[in-house]
Amino acid sequence: MNAPANAPVNKITTSQTIGPFSHEAWQWSVDLTANVETTAPTVTVRGVIYDGDGTPVNDAQLEAWNPHALEAEAQVAIPGFRRVPSGEAGGFEFRLSRPADAPADAPAAFVTIFARGLVKHQFTAVFLEDAPLSPILAQVPEARRGTLLARRQPDGSYRWDIRMQGDGETVFFDYT
Repeated sequence: MNAPANAPVNKITTSQTIGPFSHEAWQWSVDLTANVETTAPTVTVRGVIYDGDGTPVNDAQLEAWNPHALEAEAQVAIPGFRRVPSGEAGGFEFRLSRPADAPADAPAAFVTIFARGLVKHQFTAVFLEDAPLSPILAQVPEARRGTLLARRQPDGSYRWDIRMQGDGETVFFDYT
């Protein structure tokens, strides 16, 4: 039996934006990963996420995954994982483990971005500028590699801004 011609059409797809309540709905995982104990040295990567108009995105959720931190963070619920919301000015910060036995050219983290207006989350990675060239980063055209590099700051932290569109757009990866 076919639906009547005037029946409403459901336009919901398998992917939807995260909606206005992600900060409340995902707060449990932000709290769980905010102050992770680790046996490894750490680096802090902070930055601002911008939309295509250059406006800071104040409602993004960013997830960082560092598979090399599993052993160093074995005592926590989700080792190697962080989730942080962007702040009112689009700022975010990750404190990431950098175990001594991790490959020097490994990304500091693989990052997933969820935000209002994104139908599908975006995948990217952040690399420390003073690390050896990663085979992953080497696959990115040289002119765009800088969008994935966190720059060392005088205080020892790293700065990495994310641009969702436009000039200087961050490189995003497809996984199939």
